[in-house]
Amino acid sequence: MLAGSIERVTFHNAANGFCVVRIKARGHRELVTVVGHAAEISAGEWVTVSGTWVNSREHGQQFKAHFLRSSPPTTAEGIEKYLGSGMIRGIGPVYASKLVAAFGAEVFEVIEQTPERLREVPGIGRVRAGRIAQAWADQKVVREI
Repeated sequence: MLAGSIERVTFHNAANGFCVVRIKARGHRELVTVVGHAAEISAGEWVTVSGTWVNSREHGQQFKAHFLRSSPPTTAEGIEKYLGSGMIRGIGPVYASKLVAAFGAEVFEVIEQTPERLREVPGIGRVRAGRIAQAWADQKVVREI
């Protein structure tokens, strides 16, 4: 079993869920390559995986996940990476940084419950705030499947 934060999504096939991610795993100095399946996956998320180590001639040592569970990040760095990953339309790395600076760990609740507060962040107007709230709701539906 491995647990850690996703540093980078190297590959994700939305059609079948196949993914290759690089994680910063507890107990490992170097990033670990994890291969598995997930409906949605983003940088910054925390993952818990169980499976087996395999040594591929082409790709080197990898952890082949038989089970992969992801959850939203809880650290400021993870939240910023998660929001800035491109999964939420209207939020890139710059706005992710601004949102985390403004709302900290409560940023997910702000987006979901009081999206009008997003307008407190310079550069986010009514239209962008609405797009962000809608994209967040759409992502939430996919994640809960």
